[in-house]
Amino acid sequence: MGRAVTVATCALNQWALDFEGNLDRIVRSIGIAKSRGARYRLGPELEVCGYGCSDHYYESDTLLHSFQVLQKLLESPATQDIICDVGMPVMHRNVRYNCRVIFLNKKILLIRPKTALANAGNYRELRWFTPWSKARHVEEYFLPRIIQEVTGQETVPFGDAVLATKDTCLGAEMCEELWTPNSPHIEMGLDGVEIFTNSSGSHHVLRKAHTRVDLVNSATAKNGGIYLFANQKGCDGDRLYYDGCAMISMNGETVAQGSQFSLDDVEVLVATLDLEDVRSYRAEISSRNLAASKVNPYPRVKVNFALSCPDDVAVPICMPIQWRYHSPEEEISLGPACWLWDYLRRSKQAGFLLPLSGGIDSSATACIVYSMCHQVCLAVKSGNADVLADARRIVNDETYIPEVPQEFCKRVFTTCYMASENSSQDTCNRAKLLAEQIGSYHINLNIDGAVKAVVGIFNVVTGRTPRFSVYGGSSRESLALQNVQARIRMVLAYLFAQLTLWARGMPGGLLVLGSANVDESLRGYLTKYDCSSADINPIGGISKTDLKNFIQYCIENLQLTALRSIMSAPPTAELEPLVDGRVAQTDEADMGMTYAELSIYGKLRKIGKAGPYSMFCKLMNMWKEICTPREVAAKVKHFFTMYSVNRHKMTTLTPSYHAENYSPDDNRFDLRPFLYNTTWAWQFRCIDKQVSAL
Repeated sequence: MGRAVTVATCALNQWALDFEGNLDRIVRSIGIAKSRGARYRLGPELEVCGYGCSDHYYESDTLLHSFQVLQKLLESPATQDIICDVGMPVMHRNVRYNCRVIFLNKKILLIRPKTALANAGNYRELRWFTPWSKARHVEEYFLPRIIQEVTGQETVPFGDAVLATKDTCLGAEMCEELWTPNSPHIEMGLDGVEIFTNSSGSHHVLRKAHTRVDLVNSATAKNGGIYLFANQKGCDGDRLYYDGCAMISMNGETVAQGSQFSLDDVEVLVATLDLEDVRSYRAEISSRNLAASKVNPYPRVKVNFALSCPDDVAVPICMPIQWRYHSPEEEISLGPACWLWDYLRRSKQAGFLLPLSGGIDSSATACIVYSMCHQVCLAVKSGNADVLADARRIVNDETYIPEVPQEFCKRVFTTCYMASENSSQDTCNRAKLLAEQIGSYHINLNIDGAVKAVVGIFNVVTGRTPRFSVYGGSSRESLALQNVQARIRMVLAYLFAQLTLWARGMPGGLLVLGSANVDESLRGYLTKYDCSSADINPIGGISKTDLKNFIQYCIENLQLTALRSIMSAPPTAELEPLVDGRVAQTDEADMGMTYAELSIYGKLRKIGKAGPYSMFCKLMNMWKEICTPREVAAKVKHFFTMYSVNRHKMTTLTPSYHAENYSPDDNRFDLRPFLYNTTWAWQFRCIDKQVSAL
């Protein structure tokens, strides 16, 4: 009869427009699936061209090259005797769709277009694609000639249909369709579909994995069935890190779990499951069966192929497992580290340079690079030939084997402490000790000469010399002098990134890392074009609170004892003169708000969709035990004033790893004006009226 079906799903580190590399990874995944006995293989969303092609989807080249890759896949011996489900863009009757192309033995069985497009937050699918709105409707799709020559087919089914094999029925849904209120798997399950597939391009956000896993398991908890989830992994060319988590679920329970963070470009999950477990599970749910008797049926594409074998009584069946989640601190340690590795190897640079100030933010960034080095060593030790080849190319040594994280760190990571007359010896010592413990190549330099030269030019031109506030200068003079220091550090960072390896007799250049956290960006507590301006920023989407917890995690798990003194020191920019040799300037005093308050403001502004008045109303309730209405009003007004005054800085924000849903990233995620009426006259007046009434 055939009960045990063996199916495979995967997580692939695809790269936008890397058609050759993408093809190789797809073929490898199919080969692995077949070698483990799978009869069906599911891949990530838009895996042929890479999910992050953005406006390249408009180009006919992207469609052409996707079909050329499909031609290679159809011709490949690896794709024979296994149903292959791949993702690519397809134009049908002059409309572009995000599609699954499902084929078997050089014949295309079905092209299934996506019915619900992701169009919120970082996603803009409606910009490039149109959703298929004809439910349970199939049309003829005329194949390009290069595909006709391989398949011998002139047309194939295109639309909302399911596959009926000899032993079961399969239905596809894609990424966003799982997150919609009326997901396709509901009606498909009622219509007898037993295996659901989901190809995704789902990116990492801190604490998001629980939601994704719960959605997949709940898809079959009420309706029964087998659910395969495939996802992109890695950095495919922008701010997002796709975090894998491929999984297979049955009847509401996970039976196979893929890794969330890994340097493996190809990861395949295979499970053998009993179809009778699905049928018996459904048999006793009477409400489900009553609904199924009235369902509108899906068109079925008949496939002369079975996912099971006739004699399968002795085949071992996969059992449910408990999903293992990472803590937020582990996520920070692993996600940005994998993103940095992808960026480093794909940009073909020789390493990173980080201005290391001895504070929490730059130290956290250094720890993430150290974690990257640790992951590389672990991957090489486990036999990952791709990682070894990349590491050898980066360090320009064909015999090199990265075995000790500190030693590899010395080769690819340069840290630089840029002292001024306003820097304390404490921060200098902290930076030096941390560099020693992680193994980075560390540079100490002093910027006072450059600062005096720049201020001297201003003096020659104007005849005036600005002074710090403590020496009788105005706040404008003091801020200008602080900004000069910060911007000179940025200039020097790029100079040393370009020439440090040259000076050491080594080839290549370095990528400059920024280290402004998400809260400082939201408040605008940074100098435009200072050391927050860099090539990439691994912590730009992470809150100060989470970074502090991550630092503690590194102390306990990576034995970086230098971080203890960094944790206990108050955050400071060290841009104003010292008082009796000690730091007098602190971040929270400068900002007029705490980092904890900033996180709350950020979540209410972005996630809670709150303007000034709504934020005041919400905080009145949240802070009623600790603040008077007038105090809450003053805090809200100060935040929105400073946020709007500094919003222009977000237009030049360094590309950052996206990790929080309240990120102020101006590129794509948080679209706002950058020239505000910073008085907020109407809004603040509404707050004042409410305060008076209270």
